[in-house]
Amino acid sequence: MKKIEAIIKPFKLQEVKDALSEIGIHGMTVTEVKGFGRQKGHTEIYRGSEYTVDFLPKVKIETVLPDNLVQQAIDTIIKAAKTGKIGDGKIFISAVAEAYRIRTGERDENAV
Repeated sequence: MKKIEAIIKPFKLQEVKDALSEIGIHGMTVTEVKGFGRQKGHTEIYRGSEYTVDFLPKVKIETVLPDNLVQQAIDTIIKAAKTGKIGDGKIFISAVAEAYRIRTGERDENAV
């Protein structure tokens, strides 16, 4: 099993969610986050004063999948989240040693 963490632009969330649902991935956790990468934020003018916005709003999607669905999910997220502009986001993959469903006690892929 693998955990996919995708950090994307907030306005792309519904598109990514719908695309993942189409390939049979329904469970995910979504968190509103802030961060920056290479773009290092931007400057804005507010009431005549210029200031730097370092942390830009993003959305983090987390889902745990069986190994055979991981590459399809990655390709789907990239296709749905891509705008072609700086700040489109990142995808991180990590191994999941164990998973448990609290309600039933099921474990590993049965719990996901």
